[in-house]
Amino acid sequence: MLTGRFAPSPTGPLHLGSLRTALAAWLFARKAGGEFLLRVEDLDPSRCKPIFETEQLQALRALGIDWDGPVVRQSDRLSLYAAALAKLPVYRCYCTRAELAQRPCNCRQLGGSGDRFALRFDARGTRIRFQDVLAGPQSFEVDDFIVRRADGVFSYQLAVVVDDFQQEVTQVVRGADLLDSTARQILLARTLGYPVAQFAHVPLVMGPDGKRLAKRYGASTVLEDPLPWLGASLGIETDEQPKTAADLLEGFAPDAIPEQPVSLA
Repeated sequence: MLTGRFAPSPTGPLHLGSLRTALAAWLFARKAGGEFLLRVEDLDPSRCKPIFETEQLQALRALGIDWDGPVVRQSDRLSLYAAALAKLPVYRCYCTRAELAQRPCNCRQLGGSGDRFALRFDARGTRIRFQDVLAGPQSFEVDDFIVRRADGVFSYQLAVVVDDFQQEVTQVVRGADLLDSTARQILLARTLGYPVAQFAHVPLVMGPDGKRLAKRYGASTVLEDPLPWLGASLGIETDEQPKTAADLLEGFAPDAIPEQPVSLA
């Protein structure tokens, strides 16, 4: 059975782009008769707030987006990430953000010293190729990347791979801004001996300024009733105004999703 998911980070309200991705992921899963899971990616305690999680879940329910089983939170799964990290080829990275802004990390060759260091996955420039359902064939050379930050927080790259494996996710539908991180996640999955999910990256929603939406664009502040716009933006034609996500199921077809970003302008 196909298993899809939506995994927001509770750092602010969901904007229209995030709601569109959530709706697309739900439609993909439900159209196939599959399960749909909800996971809260709350690894960063300095940015993630319970109030934002509450608001995000309310926004999803308001659209009629439901999910199977309980909500899973990454903050409850740290031991799983630590166990996976222990199996990876990593090296210590002592570089500061300021240093990395000026030059690439050279800690694999030169090493370093000190008590504060990140852990970087030793990718050795591996090239990863995969077929994306919406974006087509992809090929990326993977650079070395952080899997645990210097403050001890596990990286998104590692956590999402472990979570998708543990939750038996078979299809990942998400925004096109994450397309270039997919090769890293595939390499991590292969290194850990995990099966690789199917990926579908949905083109982004652009704001009136021509830039992709950020969390400052709250869904309710942009459109009073976002569901008709969301459905139309995914290429769904309906005779009546949809009142819930289920009203869009019959007209949903992945091939109808526009290939280019959509604009609020």
